[in-house]
Amino acid sequence: MEKREEGGEVPCLRVQMFGGFSLSWGGRLVAGSRKTSESQFNYLMQLLLHHRQEGVSRDMLERVLFEDRDILDVHHAARSVIYNAKRRLRAAGLPDVNYIEQRKGMCCWTAQVPVEEDAARFDRLCRAAEEAGDPREQLGLYLEACRAYTGEFLPQQAAVFWVAQEARRYRGLFCRCMERAVGLLRASQDFPQMEELGRYAAAISPLSDWETVIMEALVAMGRYEEARRLYNDTVDFYFQEQGLRPSRRMMELFNRLGTQMEHRQDALDDIQQKLSEGQENGTGGYLCAYPVFQGIYRMVERMMERGGQSVYLMLCMVVDSKGNPMRDGQMLEELTGRLEEALRSSVRHSDAISRYGKGQYLVLLMNTTRENCDVIQKRISCRFLIGRQRTGIQYYVNSVICPPDKGRALMDKGRG
Repeated sequence: MEKREEGGEVPCLRVQMFGGFSLSWGGRLVAGSRKTSESQFNYLMQLLLHHRQEGVSRDMLERVLFEDRDILDVHHAARSVIYNAKRRLRAAGLPDVNYIEQRKGMCCWTAQVPVEEDAARFDRLCRAAEEAGDPREQLGLYLEACRAYTGEFLPQQAAVFWVAQEARRYRGLFCRCMERAVGLLRASQDFPQMEELGRYAAAISPLSDWETVIMEALVAMGRYEEARRLYNDTVDFYFQEQGLRPSRRMMELFNRLGTQMEHRQDALDDIQQKLSEGQENGTGGYLCAYPVFQGIYRMVERMMERGGQSVYLMLCMVVDSKGNPMRDGQMLEELTGRLEEALRSSVRHSDAISRYGKGQYLVLLMNTTRENCDVIQKRISCRFLIGRQRTGIQYYVNSVICPPDKGRALMDKGRG
């Protein structure tokens, strides 16, 4: 008679592939440590258990285990890894069977030890959801599938070819499940569950724009202030992590937010007080999010139709000692923060500032001249440069009322 675990379940080898790798049997961890000495065992188990239906060829197994290492007898080395793996599994309490069988030249996991793999469960749920006919049943399966995806497939082995292929496939499946689940939730106007799903997706798959799902749900539920805070936090996070600007979808939701917001009736004086920036943020240039900056720019363009003003758009970019834009790293983050402070203290109260990318800021200089732009650049560089600093700022300036002068660029590297 088959021995059962507590709770009456048939014992099985539980395998985690999403978000990291682990094996457990009977509630005890068999593998999951990141120690180097365990890596070959982990590679072997990942490959065999994920491909347990079709098996793995000996060539592929040896390639994954040893890559390009110069080993005199690769076949013998592979047999040693398999032998040691069997000993380890037996010592962990698994039934004493032949775990890794040879079938028609393929290495296969034995059917005598059942396996429950999170990635395989996710595959099953995706297929079941696509085949379901009833919308309510389909939604339930899509939601279950989305929550079964708990992170990237084997993220520690992302450089391994077969792992990278599967990770990309599972990422695509997760996106498809999310989009279809969100579509069904939108159709049924279940915005609380839509918000919850969006927050889950944004947490396990950051920098994938799932915040748009949360924001759409918040706007639909009339929680406008939360939506505005989410937008600002998301824009800051994307800038800090990847130097990314808001996606088109996020911008559309932000614009919709502005048209849908409703407030209780107030007297004009009270409304004006809420609109005002306040004294606490009233020094230096006006630092604003990119969509706000875009709105200001477009309004200024309209105002220019009446003439009488001279307005310039300036792009400030952090560059290295050779004048090349800096792309990444902790130093760039520090220099970007310093550039922001230098800008705020160097431009006038009426000028608008917005971060555009990593190490990049846009400045809208109101009612000024081309000569004054040069003066402002020198002021910014003076406040940005410290000691014998070899990095600097590169400036690009265009008149708002003239076509862009693509060949015009002013540089101030400020080397010490």
